[in-house]
Amino acid sequence: MGRFRHKSALLAAAAIAIGFAICVVFNIAKAQTIKVDVKLVRLLVSVRDAKGELVGSLEKPDFTVFDSGVKQDISVFEHHTEVPLAVSLLLDTSGSTSKDLRYETTSLQNFLHALLREGNPDDTAALYGFNDQVTRLNSFTRREQRLSDSLKDLRASAGTSLYDAVYLASRDLSQREGRHVIVAVTDGGDTTSVKKYADAFESAQKSDAIIYPILVIPITNDAGRNLGGERALETLASGTGGRVFQPMGAAELDAAFTQILRDLRTQYLVGYYPRNLPLDAPRFHLVRVELSRKDLRATTRTGYYGDAPLTGKASR
Repeated sequence: MGRFRHKSALLAAAAIAIGFAICVVFNIAKAQTIKVDVKLVRLLVSVRDAKGELVGSLEKPDFTVFDSGVKQDISVFEHHTEVPLAVSLLLDTSGSTSKDLRYETTSLQNFLHALLREGNPDDTAALYGFNDQVTRLNSFTRREQRLSDSLKDLRASAGTSLYDAVYLASRDLSQREGRHVIVAVTDGGDTTSVKKYADAFESAQKSDAIIYPILVIPITNDAGRNLGGERALETLASGTGGRVFQPMGAAELDAAFTQILRDLRTQYLVGYYPRNLPLDAPRFHLVRVELSRKDLRATTRTGYYGDAPLTGKASR
């Protein structure tokens, strides 16, 4: 009888242990199923009317956001956002820019003056020069004179490593708070980069950077121009929510910088936490912004890189 009670006790203890183990495994599996790190996706949106004029008077209900084709709930909304700017200025100093470099640096100085004197007191700028190599001339600063002094010493030579410059500037921007912007002044396509177009695009997307290429075309005739490089700049701009400018001469270059500042100071900030995305959503999530007014057009980045597909069970 004592032996029977001893055996029963062992069986009961084993059953309790097995039950406890099953509960632990179930709870872990349950936690792994519903515990997903969902990060806020921020979209900087510019809105224009049919004439191309910026519209800054819309409200949250006027915007609808789709992620991978799925409508999302907007969690953050600001119009005329005053989130500080971190602007990376990339200046092409390859040999082919020699005749334009002087007026380009003058226009850059004017842009820096307007950016740092008239905007948010926390706005900052960094300066890079690139030919066959990329040189960070100034880290992010509000010291206008320091930036201007760096521009005075630039000389044109060698090839063009534009993709390397975008890649490195994006990496630096990813460490900054606020809105991220890259303005690249160049006369054509990439010729000497180690990084490829896809590397530059992904780096810019991961840092939430808007790219504004300013294409200073050395000649107006298609013959002799790097049209493939120009198209690459256009896709970099449109994919990140920026746009390309093609100024002819100093006055139009100044106007391009003025328009970029106007864009940045009339932006909407729209943010959402991705929900209910399909399990087979690709690594690059396509994003679309629609407006209630069909006579207006919204411009923002085409998507973002997600670490993993997110399901409707995700929580934050």
